[in-house]
Amino acid sequence: MIEKVSRLLIAVVVLGWAGMASADPMSEAIVELQHDWAKGYYNTPAKQQDSYFEALQAKAHQVTEKFPGRPEPLIWEGIITSTHAKYQGIFSAGGTAKAARDLLLAAEKIDPNALDGSALTSLGSLYYKVPRFGSFGDYDKARDYLERGLKVNPNGMDPNFFYGEFNLEHGDKALAIEHLKKALAAPPRPGREDADEGRKGEIQQALKKAEQRSN
Repeated sequence: MIEKVSRLLIAVVVLGWAGMASADPMSEAIVELQHDWAKGYYNTPAKQQDSYFEALQAKAHQVTEKFPGRPEPLIWEGIITSTHAKYQGIFSAGGTAKAARDLLLAAEKIDPNALDGSALTSLGSLYYKVPRFGSFGDYDKARDYLERGLKVNPNGMDPNFFYGEFNLEHGDKALAIEHLKKALAAPPRPGREDADEGRKGEIQQALKKAEQRSN
């Protein structure tokens, strides 16, 4: 179970609209959170990631409070919270994952299409990556959310990556390879070069794994 919790999304979620304009305070705050996430997830030593994301989670919550009723801050607070769960111990991680789920569900309720459907893709990842306790570990919900996210953003890097990874985990290697290759060929996200570089590394690893299994 500990190993499964360590594979929480994360990356999850990362998810989110890369083309967000930075002309208004909320957009500027979201862009800052996006870069902070990429720095913490891809470039921070493992021993420091728990404390890093604990602080970043608090920062994201401040953004959510500053812009009530907007789905975008809720999505990014959810993504950061789910990432924080990855680096926590088994007993703390479950509660943190549930908090992430609730944030993403709140964002979905406001606008499921916000940030190119990132709440949907993030929820799908949570439902299949978190172990089967509480309301998690629901693969039917996971597939439904991931497929809904793909409908909103069919050519996106993250929706295709997570859907490919999901199918690799559940035995459909051909479908996994199809979507992982599509994720690798996805158009770059302006201003998200740091996240794109790290995500492509994950996609390449997953694709290699899928191709080895198909031999």
